[in-house]
Amino acid sequence: MAQSILVTGGAGYVGSHACKALAAAGFVPVTYDNLSRGHREAVRWGPLVEGDLHDRALLAESMRVYKPAAVMHFAAFAYVGESVGDPELYYRNNVGGTLALLSAMREAGIGHLVFSSTCATYGNPSEVPIRETAPQHPVNPYGETKLAIERVLYWYASAYGLRSVALRYFNAAGADPDGEIGEEHDPETHLIPLVVRAALGQAGPVGLFGTDYPTPDGTPIRDYIHVADLADAHVRALRHLEAGADSAAFNLGTGHGHSVREVIAAVEDATGGAVPRRELARRPGDPPALVADAALAAATLGWQPQHSDLMTIVGTALRWHERHPPTRRETAA
Repeated sequence: MAQSILVTGGAGYVGSHACKALAAAGFVPVTYDNLSRGHREAVRWGPLVEGDLHDRALLAESMRVYKPAAVMHFAAFAYVGESVGDPELYYRNNVGGTLALLSAMREAGIGHLVFSSTCATYGNPSEVPIRETAPQHPVNPYGETKLAIERVLYWYASAYGLRSVALRYFNAAGADPDGEIGEEHDPETHLIPLVVRAALGQAGPVGLFGTDYPTPDGTPIRDYIHVADLADAHVRALRHLEAGADSAAFNLGTGHGHSVREVIAAVEDATGGAVPRRELARRPGDPPALVADAALAAATLGWQPQHSDLMTIVGTALRWHERHPPTRRETAA
């Protein structure tokens, strides 16, 4: 009988792609999601439990019924600007929800967790590429909450024997290569879907927030990693824990960055048209470059990105957005 894995936030962007990867690996993903920011139609490879992590009774009942062998934890709010404006919301949801989840796991005797963390825990790095040993000094509440959870997991390992893998990924991008699921945020803040939508006439001009950075073309550089490669890493992390490995944290990225202007040029090449844009002032806290050193994930998990060259990322995103234009509310936003 196939093992079930509880996937919190499995109706969201990365979580839904992880569910597909879990099913392909022979697991039964059980999505636990309140659908406040996820999408019911993205739950396609296993059952859905519609509920909040703070609903202790439903969480406990779900674990009793489905008997998951482990948990993949994606459920979190992830808008940096929103976190700055309402840090209480982020601490209550991200940290508080995680504590409720860990309590339910302890009661159910579930000892393995794969955690969706972020490069935002590093803040403004002093060296690039960034290694896992780099200082973690977040510059916004979103990153602070993710780091707080990593620290919680460290102490839960010491006190309760919980083993976990924290995956610090860089810029998730692209869509399912088969076209079954993709990226749908409301509002959308990620660069690649914003550029693609602008190219397709589904959104207004793309904002270039700063053109005077100390980079070759003056715009910030980021490490874009395809969402299907992220999903594969989560399955590998689960196998790592199943094999008896100790808790660990891994960067997930390509080790190569692309500037905002390079992303725009790639979308223009793919569409054959110009992308409207506006040059704006820098946003506070945006570092010039964020690029991962992912050698540890390669050596330990055997993970190598397969879909993360920029043109593949852009191509999958373009096909998804051509078939799934934003709703009127998203467009108005």
